[in-house]
Amino acid sequence: MSRQGNGGNRLLAINNYFYRRGGAEAVFFDHMKMFSDIGWDVVPFAMQHEDNEASPWSEYFVSEIEYGRRTNLLRKVAQAASVIYSREAQKNVSRLIERARPSVAHAHNVYHHLSPAIFSTLKAAGIPVVMTAHDLKLACPSYKMLRDGAVCEDCRGGHIYNVLRHRCIKGETTLSAVVLAETVVHRALGLYRHKVDRIVVPSKFYVEKLVEWGWPREQMVHIPNFVDVDVYSADWVEGDYFVFAGRLAPEKGLATLIRAAATSGQRLVIAGTGPEEAMLRQLVAQTGADVTFAGYLSGQSLHRLIGESRALVLPSEWYENAPISVLEAYALGRPVIGASIGGIPEMIREGETGMTAISGDADDLARVLSTMAGLPVAERAAMGASGRHWIASEFSAAAYRERTVDLYSRLGAV
Repeated sequence: MSRQGNGGNRLLAINNYFYRRGGAEAVFFDHMKMFSDIGWDVVPFAMQHEDNEASPWSEYFVSEIEYGRRTNLLRKVAQAASVIYSREAQKNVSRLIERARPSVAHAHNVYHHLSPAIFSTLKAAGIPVVMTAHDLKLACPSYKMLRDGAVCEDCRGGHIYNVLRHRCIKGETTLSAVVLAETVVHRALGLYRHKVDRIVVPSKFYVEKLVEWGWPREQMVHIPNFVDVDVYSADWVEGDYFVFAGRLAPEKGLATLIRAAATSGQRLVIAGTGPEEAMLRQLVAQTGADVTFAGYLSGQSLHRLIGESRALVLPSEWYENAPISVLEAYALGRPVIGASIGGIPEMIREGETGMTAISGDADDLARVLSTMAGLPVAERAAMGASGRHWIASEFSAAAYRERTVDLYSRLGAV
C-alpha cells in the first residue's frame, strides 16, 4: 500500500490502551487527531481491550494483558514473557508495516503490554522512532520514583534490584520480579537507548532527572504538553472554594491538603475517586475540615467545578511530569496552587498565574491557601487570565504541532 495523506505522510501512533484512560491516553488521542486534521494518515497500534474505541486497524492489536484479572498459571507465565519481550507485538507491528508503512512511529506508553520489543522491529525496518516519556520508567523500574508514599531514588546508579527488594510493584514479590527481569532485558538489549531515535519529554524537570540518571541529553527533546484554549470557557462566576481534581492516591498529597484546609479554614471540593477515599473521609471527620467529595466528574461538570473555584490545587508529593490539569485550569481562567516538586513549578509563574507551596508541608500550604483567598476576586481573575494567555502561546496545540513536525522533519520523516 502506498503512503497517503498530506505529502504522503503517515504516522504510526502507539500506546498500550486505545481508550481515554488517563493523561497519557489524552495526549495520545489528541496527538492523533492533530495530525489527522493536518492531512496525515494516522494508523494506531495498541492492545485489545473491551473499552477500546473502534478502529479499522484493531485486527493488528495485540492480545490483552491485565494484571488484576484472575487467570491460570500457564497464562500467567505467558503474560510474564510478553511483559518482558512481546513476540506477538513484534509480529503484528511487522504485518502492519507491510500493509501501511509509516513515515514515523511515535510511541507513548508501551511497557508491560506492547513491550519495547516493537522498537527493534521498527528500527530494523528503517522507520524513525519517537517516544514520549510520560513518566520516569526509563530510569525507575516502577516508573514513579515513589515508595511508601515518598520519593525514592534507590535504583539510581543501576541498583535496579531494589524494585524486587522493596516489592515496588503493587507490594507483590512476583510482579516486582517480573518488572526487574523486564528492566534487565530491556537495558541489555538497549531497546530504549539504542532503538528509539528521540525521546519527547514534556517537562524540563524530567529532562534533568533523566540526565542525572545517565540518559544522553541529545536523545531528549523538550516538547510541553498542550491544550486548545478555544474549547474552554473562561466566563465563570467565582465561588467560595478551592478544588482538587484527580485520582485519590497517596502520592497526590491529599492528606496534606485536607490538613491545610482545616488549618486555614478554607472550603475545599475534591473531585475524583481512588484507593485513599475512605482514609481521606476519615481524616476530614477528624480534622473538621470543610471538605466536599464530589466523586468522579468529567467534561462540562468538571470544567464548571474548576471554573467557579478560587483556584485549582495540586499538592503532589511525587515527581509530577507536566500535569495537563494545570493547563486546563488556566484555560478555564483559574489560577493554580501547586507543590514545589517535579515539573509543577515550571508551569506556575509565582504571583502571576498562581502560587507554590512546599511539597508535603501542610502549614506552608495553609499559608498559601490563606494568601490566595485573601486576594481580591479581580486579582485571582487576573492570575487566571494571565495563565490562559501564557498557555495560548507556549502550551498551545499549534506550538506542540510545530515542535513535533520539526522533530519528525529532523529525523527525515517529513
